[in-house]
Amino acid sequence: MRILFNIAHPAQVHLFKNSIRILKDRGHDVKVTAVNKEVSRYLLGTYGIEYELVGEAKNSLWGKAVELLKIEGYLYRISREFRPDILVGGVGNVYVAHVGRLIDRPSIVFDDTEHAKIEHLLMDPFVTLIVTPSCYLKDLGEKQIRYNGYHELAYLHPKYFKPDPSVLESLGLSKGDTFFLLRFVSWTAGHDIGQKGIGNRIRFVKEIEKYGIVLISSEGRLNRELEKYRVKIPPEKIHDLLYYATLYVGEGATMASEAAVLGTPAVYVSSLARTMGNFIELEEKYGLVFSYNSESKALEKALDIIETYSDREWKEKRKRLIKDKIDVTKFIVDLIEKYHSHIAR
Repeated sequence: MRILFNIAHPAQVHLFKNSIRILKDRGHDVKVTAVNKEVSRYLLGTYGIEYELVGEAKNSLWGKAVELLKIEGYLYRISREFRPDILVGGVGNVYVAHVGRLIDRPSIVFDDTEHAKIEHLLMDPFVTLIVTPSCYLKDLGEKQIRYNGYHELAYLHPKYFKPDPSVLESLGLSKGDTFFLLRFVSWTAGHDIGQKGIGNRIRFVKEIEKYGIVLISSEGRLNRELEKYRVKIPPEKIHDLLYYATLYVGEGATMASEAAVLGTPAVYVSSLARTMGNFIELEEKYGLVFSYNSESKALEKALDIIETYSDREWKEKRKRLIKDKIDVTKFIVDLIEKYHSHIAR
């Protein structure tokens, strides 16, 4: 079987990296294309995944529209040469849906973002299958397949992820140190435009810092006063750091979900709070994520978690979650193989 994976966001490198490896090991011919966004190319190189670049991520709606056409043009030419049996993409991957229809091949998109309205408007009429967590809030019709898990479990399940404590040494930290990882986003993704998170970032950081060491991960530039908190580690080490953190607080939804499945309490601050099924389930069923569109309420909850923190309590919550959920990478591989067998008959 010939499979084309299109990577449109750094998180999709993690989502598909294990599936790509397994499919190759099973003898399938796998082609990877990528849109240059943040650290996507760096991660692909780090994990030894060969790829062809098809475009650049843009910030404005006009820029995104123009680049969409360019990306699909490149992807179409590559697909005509590679002749994939199936095209695969992550959240809002309009490109594989459109190109798949153009070359008369099925496309599968793994989505967990209900509020990505523009992407769904452009993608859903053309995509073959939309695969979502079982807790996804919307009914997408006969094209939708639900699974009992989260995207993040494709790479942070204990079967695939073992935390490396050396990341702590590189920052002068030790196991058991109290430190907090904060994440600020740039709000330039298509589904993020017009949204907001933490307004007074300096005040927020200063309040958290009273209780321990603050480290900041940020998509964009930081205020001069906050730049000194920026964590300087290789991007592929961020999950190790997140595992050992006392608390995650931030505007980044993906990192909040990652913290949860690692057993690190997460406080998500965004005007998009409680619009996604995975966050609602992670809060109401597992008590691992707490979502707020109020900055003051988010800070209050963060401080409450810090003051009552017990590592054993949070890791036990993680064990319960892992026990309940499936091996998502195995599910991805099996779905691709079984769907190809179905259409090949």
